[in-house]
Parts: sequence; structure tokens; C-alpha cells
Amino acid sequence: MSTAPGAPAVRDAATVIVIRDRAGTPSVLMGQRGATAAFMPNKFVFPGGAVDEGDAAIPLARPLPAGCRTQLAQAAPAELSHALAVAAIRELWEETGLILGASGAWAPAATDWHSFAATGHVPDASALQFVFRAITPPGRPRRFDARFFMVDASEIATDIDDFSAACDELSHLQWIPLDRVRSFDLPFITEVVLAEVTAQLHESAPPASVPFFRNDDEESLFMRLHGVPQPH
Repeated sequence: MSTAPGAPAVRDAATVIVIRDRAGTPSVLMGQRGATAAFMPNKFVFPGGAVDEGDAAIPLARPLPAGCRTQLAQAAPAELSHALAVAAIRELWEETGLILGASGAWAPAATDWHSFAATGHVPDASALQFVFRAITPPGRPRRFDARFFMVDASEIATDIDDFSAACDELSHLQWIPLDRVRSFDLPFITEVVLAEVTAQLHESAPPASVPFFRNDDEESLFMRLHGVPQPH
């Protein structure tokens, strides 16, 4: 993807959509960004953020599903999928205090994972499902190549109503019923992603393809990232 001279670099990022009570009255976990935030101020968003340099070196108890890795590797380096999964789990922990992990010990834990490791868990990406990819359009103060992952709240290893370990990046953390979520102040792309999530809500198998909004400096494209070939 090309970037105009002087424009902000596009950073790889991961976002996590946690679904609660999928078979009953489904809701999603969201929080509000601060009024002074450089990116999407005041908007209600899913937990997420940019991939850190150290994410690629963090061990996973179990990796992303194979089909998920195949889709992530399209129009991207294959080795990036591990760092994206780690970033998703790290951002979920930092912004909400919730742990997506398996019981286990670190040897030793990376500096910024000490509090995660202290809970007795190692990050586990096996329950993450890749559902959407979008690049922030040109002209924004910050741009991200964001991969959206969905996970069922039953996969969270800690109390899903306990946000006491969250940082202060998101306020008003709450479970918002899907039938009410569009009454909140949402970014446009979040509304688009929610439509995809709603369509996948009761599907037992991962999607055969994942939508990708590719906003280059020259043009905007809608693509689909295909995974494991599906039978006809």
C-alpha cells in the first residue's frame, strides 16, 4: 500500500469484538475514547490498538486457527499473524482487564506482560476469529491497518464484569446489547463491522472469506480475503 509523502505511516493494529450471550440477547463490549484523543475522540469503540514491536516475540499457549492465519496472510506478511493475535490479547487486557489465555507460567514474562502473567495465564489465540480488515482512509491524523477479531465471552478466563484492572484509555466500559448499539456514537467503520458480526453471530463455522476495506492514497477498494477452500 502506498502512502503520500509526509502522511502518517499506516500501522498494523488489532481489535477485539467480545460477544456475550450469543444465543440469547447478544451484547458487545465497548468503551468510550477520551475527548482529547487524537484518533476518534468521544467515539465508542471495541478494545484494540497498534501492534507493538515486541508482540512478535510473545509466546502463545495456542496459535490462531489455521484458516484464520491463511486469511490474515493475504496482502500481508505471513509471519504478521502471530503479532496481530498477541496485540489483540494484549490490548484487550490493557483496555478492559479481561484475560484471553490458558493457565500457564512464563519463563520469564516480558516487562509489559508482568501483570498478565501474575494472573497465572499465558495468552491463547485459539478462540479468536478473524472477521474484518480495514485501513483508515487518507487525511486522518493517525492511520491503521486494523484486523478485527471476534471472540465469545465464554472464552475469557476471568470475570467478564470485572474491569478493575483496565487502564484509563477507554471510559464507560460496558456490555451493549446489539439491538441498542447503534444508538451510541460510533465510528462509521464500527457500524460496518457490526453488520458483519451480526451476520456471523449464529454461524458455527468460520467465514469462507473476510471483508477488507483497502483505503490507499490512490483509491479505495473492497476486497475479500479467502481462507480454506470451501466445498461447493
